[in-house]
Amino acid sequence: MPQYIAFLRAINVGGHTVKMECLRTLFESLAFTSVETFIASGNAIFQTTSRTASASLERKIERLLEEELGYEVPTFVRTPIEVATAAGLKVFRPSKNRKPEETLWIGFLKAPLGDEARARLLALQTKVDAFDVHGRELYWLRRRHLGESKITGAKLERALGGPTTMRNVTTVRKLSDRYHTKA
Repeated sequence: MPQYIAFLRAINVGGHTVKMECLRTLFESLAFTSVETFIASGNAIFQTTSRTASASLERKIERLLEEELGYEVPTFVRTPIEVATAAGLKVFRPSKNRKPEETLWIGFLKAPLGDEARARLLALQTKVDAFDVHGRELYWLRRRHLGESKITGAKLERALGGPTTMRNVTTVRKLSDRYHTKA
């Protein structure tokens, strides 16, 4: 049975609080099985007999969550193989002088970026923030502490022309390690 990982935006941030037990129950109400959550930041793992595309699963989850929670929850569904690929991709050259405050983030997108959105994203780059995009994943290398970056979620989504949800590369690697071997 196919397994998927759903990355949810706006779960347990911005005044919205959803207990993971509740989230698992909601996913089970969609006839998903083997539902698990991974840390309380909106990562849900599930299996389904449905062989529909990720976009169909995303819409199905989004409709239910908006209905039940009362607000939009953009959802980004990936297979364990796609998560492993995103986690293992080396998009920025290794630096001999890497600083402890440097952080790599992976943003999940609904679809690959078009040329205009890619140009808007790359125009945001500074000495602090570097971006790259591969398929439906955005990579953001933040070279200094968050407070030193001028990038906000709203600014990023305006450049992208749509929603994204970000995860620290460490979280994505842990998800890959845990679920890719089970796939």
